[in-house]
Amino acid sequence: MHVGSHALFLVALFQCGFLGFAILDPVDFLALQSIRKSLHDLPGSYFLASWDFTSDPCNFAGVYCESNKVVALNLGDPRAGSPGLTGRLDSAFGKLSALVELSIVPGRIYGPLPVSISQLKGLRFLAISRNFISGNIPVTLGQLRRLKTLDLSYNQLTGGIPRSIGTLPELTNVILCHNRLSGSVPLFRSQVLSRLDLKHNALSGTLAPNSLPASLQSLSLSWNQLTGPVDRLLSRLNKLNYLDLSLNRFTGPIPGRLFSFPITNLQLERNLFSGPVQPIDQVTIPTVDLSHNRLSGHLSAMLSTVQSLYLNDNQFTGKVPASFVDRILSASIRILYLQHNYLTGIEINPTAEVPLRSSICLQYNCMVPPVQTACPLKAGKVKTRPTAQCQRKG
Repeated sequence: MHVGSHALFLVALFQCGFLGFAILDPVDFLALQSIRKSLHDLPGSYFLASWDFTSDPCNFAGVYCESNKVVALNLGDPRAGSPGLTGRLDSAFGKLSALVELSIVPGRIYGPLPVSISQLKGLRFLAISRNFISGNIPVTLGQLRRLKTLDLSYNQLTGGIPRSIGTLPELTNVILCHNRLSGSVPLFRSQVLSRLDLKHNALSGTLAPNSLPASLQSLSLSWNQLTGPVDRLLSRLNKLNYLDLSLNRFTGPIPGRLFSFPITNLQLERNLFSGPVQPIDQVTIPTVDLSHNRLSGHLSAMLSTVQSLYLNDNQFTGKVPASFVDRILSASIRILYLQHNYLTGIEINPTAEVPLRSSICLQYNCMVPPVQTACPLKAGKVKTRPTAQCQRKG
C-alpha cells in the first residue's frame, strides 16, 4: 500500500474507532505524521521511538491532547545532556489548530521557522532554543495575540526583530539572545513583559524613553551595538532586579535613582556613559560594574555599601571616601577596583592589613597606592599615572 494511502487508511480506522482508542482529529493525526517524517533522533536519543502510528498518538512522548486535539508538543528528551533531535520543522505544525504550547529541546534542528506557526492563534508558549534555526523571524508571528513566552535563543536567526512582535499584548518573556539579529529594538507594548533578553546579537540604533514597559524585571541587551542615552528610559524601569547593558555604545548619564531599584546585579561596563555617579541613597546592590566608561567627578560614599564594585577605567577624581576604607578593612567589600582613574588619595594606614577575602586595586591613579592586593593582569604594572596627565585633569 502506498504510504499516503496507508496514512489515510489509518485515519479512516481512527475515525471509526476500530483501533480501540480515543479519536484524534484526522487533521492533527496527519500533521503529527508529517512532523515525525521531518525529524530524527540524534545518536543516543530514543525520543521518537514511541511515535508508532498504529497506537494512540496522544500517548506519544511529548504529545498532550485534550478531547480530540493536540494542545501541547514538547519534542525531545528534556533531561539535561540528552542528544536531542535533528531535521527540519515541517509546515504541518501550523495544522495543529488547538496547540497552546510548542517546545523543542536543544539539538540540531536546522532550517527556517515555518511561517505556518503563525496560524496557531491559541499558542501561548513557543520555545525552540539551542538549535540551528536560521533565516528571519516571521513577521506573521505578530498574529499570535495570546503568546506569553517567545524563546528562540541560541540559534542562527538573522534579520530584524519584527515590530509586530512588540505589539503582542500578553508577552511576559522574550528571549532572543545569542543569534545574529540586526536592526533596532522594537517598541514593546505589553504591560506584563517581565523579561527581555536580546544579548549577543548585532542590534543597533537608540532606545526611546518609552520603548520598554515599566513592568520589566530583567533586561539584558549586552554585546550589541546600541547607542544613545538611556537615562530617561532606565528611570522608568523601577521594578528591575537584573540589568545588563554592557558592551554597547550607550552615552549620557547614569540616573541616580537607578541605584535604588531592587537590582541584584548591575552591569553597565564597556559603554560610553559619562558624567558623575550620584546615587540618592546607600546602594544595596551586591554587584555593580561601571568599568570602562567615561564617568567622572568624585566617588560617592553611597557606593561604599556595594560588595563587589568595579569603577576602574573611568575618569574619577578626588580622594576615596573614608567609608570605603572602613568597609574594605572589615571585609564588607569583597572587590573594589579603582585602577586607571585620576584619584588623588585614600586615607589608609600603609601597615593596615587588607583581609584575605577582599581585593582592592588602586594602581594607575594620581597617587602612589598606599596598599593594594593583587590587581588583575589587565591593570598593567605601572603603579602611578604620569604627572602630566594628572595636571591636565586637575
